[in-house]
Amino acid sequence: MLSIHIDTATTWRGGQNQVLLTVLGLRAAGERTLLVAHPDGELRRRAAEGLEFVPLAPGHELDLKAGWKLSRLLNRLQPPVVHAHDPHAVAMAALGLSMATIARPPALVASRRVDFRLKKNSFSRWKYRQVDAFICASEAIAHLLAQDGLEAARIFTVHEGIDVERVAHAKPVSVHAELWLPANAPLVVNIGALVEHKGQRHLIDAAALIVREVPDARFVILGEGPLRTALEQQVRHLRLEKHVFLPGFRADVLGWLKGADVFVMPSEMEGLGTSILDAMAAGIPVVGSATGGIPEVIEDGATGLLVPPGDARALAGSIVRLLRESALRERMGQAGWARVRERFTVERMVEGTRRVYQHVAGRGHRDEG
Repeated sequence: MLSIHIDTATTWRGGQNQVLLTVLGLRAAGERTLLVAHPDGELRRRAAEGLEFVPLAPGHELDLKAGWKLSRLLNRLQPPVVHAHDPHAVAMAALGLSMATIARPPALVASRRVDFRLKKNSFSRWKYRQVDAFICASEAIAHLLAQDGLEAARIFTVHEGIDVERVAHAKPVSVHAELWLPANAPLVVNIGALVEHKGQRHLIDAAALIVREVPDARFVILGEGPLRTALEQQVRHLRLEKHVFLPGFRADVLGWLKGADVFVMPSEMEGLGTSILDAMAAGIPVVGSATGGIPEVIEDGATGLLVPPGDARALAGSIVRLLRESALRERMGQAGWARVRERFTVERMVEGTRRVYQHVAGRGHRDEG
């Protein structure tokens, strides 16, 4: 079955990694895939070899020219499924389908990886009415879509997955040497875009409490985003310059992750959290906020610890506990490793996606009314 995949981002985040894993996984399973993505995006660079690729992305959400170009592609290939992986991709796909002249229109599938509510403006309502199936990265997201009034028959949960073998074979980075840290300093790592809902400011607040009890602890926040300046100011205000580091975006992020003693995801909102999965696959114990899909990944007390979102004191307490109890870190690291391999592999994600395709293929995109 041919599926056309659309992603409009220029940056590289967890969503783009999931797109690439999906496309490659479907190809490995014998399916034909074609990727439509931003001509200057990081996804194009990483997918450059061995994939059918069309460089196309909208300049804005209501880009009729991009929709028309997509419609020509759809008319030529007549795929059974079009899979839009972000909101702008849904818009471009809906426009393209409305302009296409195909006797049997493809089904439109939309990935939903964030636990944000759907926008209520008239164009958003129209574009989402065209979607035949929403693939949700967690049950939490599926619940939100149901609350927004979408029919249960259009909502499917397929947990995101990771390439556990890639994690296993990633070359560790000597983080202590890279950042000139004391050789035996305990290392707490966070990975995520530097945006409001990722909650890094709560981790920095927690760090100020943690160093009172674990003076050698160091904290590394990997990622880029609009909050960098504000977070750096917070670090200086709390006099944590020798303890908290923001090295930016790193292509070898898995290697940096492998240097951690504890991984932390302090998000206020989170669809699922694939960085948590990477940490668990590396055998690293995790502390995460009890929000969104995170509790579907972290089994509190078994594979990690959950804390209330936005509670820096609770976050600090859980991190200190793991830093002080090596046996607990070992036990939770092993349990997390087993849980990822059982429930969150890319193979399981791809198979779940294929089942959704088979369910909706041939249904055609929905009426505008």
